[in-house]
Amino acid sequence: MYLGVDYYPDYWPEHLIDEDMEGIVGLGANMVRIGEFAWHRMEPRDGEFDFSFFDSVIAKLKNKGLSIMFGTPTATFPAWLAKKHPAILSEDEAGNPRAFGGRRQYCFNSAEYRRYSARITEKLVEHYRNEPAIVSWQVDNEFGHEGSDMCYCGQCHAAFQRFLKDKYGSIDKLNDTYGTIFWGQTYNDFDEIPVPKKTITTHNPSLQLDWARFRSRSVNGFAEEMTGIVRRCKGDHQTVMTNVSGGFFGKWFDHAEHTKPFDFVSYDNYPVWGGLAEPIPPYAIAMSHDFNRGLKGRNYWIVEELMGAQGHDVIGYLPRPNQARMWSFQAFAHGCTDMLYFCWRAMTRGAEQFCLGIVDHDNVRGRKYDEVRSVFSEIAPYAELLQTEIQSDIAVLYDYDNIWSWRFQRQSEAFDFTAELLRLYAPFYRLNCRIDVIPADRDFSRYKVLLLPAFQMIDDGLAERLKTFAANGGTVVFSFRAGLKDKNNNLRLGAALPGPVADLCGVRIEASEALPKDKMVPVVAAAAGNAAAESLLPERSACAVWRDLLIPVTAETLYRFDDPFFPEAAVTRNRYGEGEAYYIGGGLAEETLDAIARTIVNRNGICHIESEPGVEVYVREDGEARYWFVLNHTAEEKSFRGLTLKPYDSMIVPADEEGPAGRR
Repeated sequence: MYLGVDYYPDYWPEHLIDEDMEGIVGLGANMVRIGEFAWHRMEPRDGEFDFSFFDSVIAKLKNKGLSIMFGTPTATFPAWLAKKHPAILSEDEAGNPRAFGGRRQYCFNSAEYRRYSARITEKLVEHYRNEPAIVSWQVDNEFGHEGSDMCYCGQCHAAFQRFLKDKYGSIDKLNDTYGTIFWGQTYNDFDEIPVPKKTITTHNPSLQLDWARFRSRSVNGFAEEMTGIVRRCKGDHQTVMTNVSGGFFGKWFDHAEHTKPFDFVSYDNYPVWGGLAEPIPPYAIAMSHDFNRGLKGRNYWIVEELMGAQGHDVIGYLPRPNQARMWSFQAFAHGCTDMLYFCWRAMTRGAEQFCLGIVDHDNVRGRKYDEVRSVFSEIAPYAELLQTEIQSDIAVLYDYDNIWSWRFQRQSEAFDFTAELLRLYAPFYRLNCRIDVIPADRDFSRYKVLLLPAFQMIDDGLAERLKTFAANGGTVVFSFRAGLKDKNNNLRLGAALPGPVADLCGVRIEASEALPKDKMVPVVAAAAGNAAAESLLPERSACAVWRDLLIPVTAETLYRFDDPFFPEAAVTRNRYGEGEAYYIGGGLAEETLDAIARTIVNRNGICHIESEPGVEVYVREDGEARYWFVLNHTAEEKSFRGLTLKPYDSMIVPADEEGPAGRR
């Protein structure tokens, strides 16, 4: 088990190195992560390579018994490279090159940048291939973060046109697929096709989706090329990975495809960052962990775990005593096996002066130092437990084509995909269920419940798999706009909504309404005596964002819209084979979704745990041994099964077997 810190000895006077290493070892650490922004230190001028500084640092680290994760430095290239080859700089939507001076401002389709990146990566990894202390290579750093996955330069434009020619073969096929006859957009040749920069009104939705797919291929192609170089040059004892940043549903690349070449997934966990008055909700933090665990379907690392307040410009919330520790234990609960904190020492110069770490600018090892040391000492005995596989009965499905389709046509000004995914995820999180967040093309037959948030893009293949899942006893939960579009980002002619899953849902949708921000429409439970009353759902509720007006065909109505003009069903449940499908026709209120989630876990015999609001309890098993990770996400004292939880408390305790079958 690796526990440690992100360490940047190249940022500091050399006389601090011994002091730093002594302090890092004092934490109980056994690893440091170095080097990911040090290209100029390694190649100060074109073709002049010098690794002597890191040779000396590595010798000292080895002497302290510290293992090393070394980052290839392609996320921040040297100024001489930008001066010599300005075409490597990416361009924004207005055609302005991004100036040298930030980070990740390179174009993924620049042949020159790929050539220089390949050379420094090869030289670095070959130099240290036989270094036993270096046990892992990190490729680049936080691919696509901060908008760096988007570029509109001429190199990208030409590559996009080649991408379309390879995909469609003939311009006539593209014209037919896109429906370019509309607005007179028909193309005679692929070299007439634009990139979707700003125009009057908007670009063709099919073109926009292909542009997103092209962006994904650009990012992932670069990552795969660099990873191949590392694999060819590295030692047999060294692994290869990269670090996934947050906000993954707002990125322009498919993360599951992105992580395929790597030995394991690693995540940078920041529950709060600059400008936030408070951390993101606990369920949103949990979902991020479940997403990263789902990328490869196995446990993962964290190589940047927040400890101090963060901000490049505006500084964010200061984590309360033991709150960052609690977030660490939450990560371990959800599948993190190894953890490095960002960072050892807060910078005094440069853009990250206000990204605080374990030791602040006063150079005092205070509360945060003790907090990290307590995490390392208390989690180390559970190393084997953290390696065990997490078995979930519930899965949230997502598809990047579907997400990108929504980004191009939001339909409701109140729509946000991540918020809608969390709307379905959070009720099951509050029941302390284990949940996977996985791509829709995965095998999901082993689960009991599937959640499909705002899945407007469903093809026939996915529809058939969902029907088979339900017919075999599974429960499928759709939210609004399901089945609206095909994989070309087009609507279907003559197909009643929800399209290919209409018979699974047992409804048809004759009309819908987009709701503006802050507007709620009331819904009311169907008549007493039916399934709604029997399941103890709230009598009244409300929907936001959207409303699909549902006409039951074989489904039963759980809620209808309380509206004299539109009294149609709002929430339905349909029996399908041995299973069932729910259709939730809008952004349903939290209390009602909580009741529906409770009904679903009870009907499916899914393990869940009762706890006070704000107390998360996560079950882990190691053979016959079962443990609870008990986390207090609040500033108040809480309790759980006789345990007193102080504000932001976190602990691991043996699980008892009290409670009825299906509930622990």
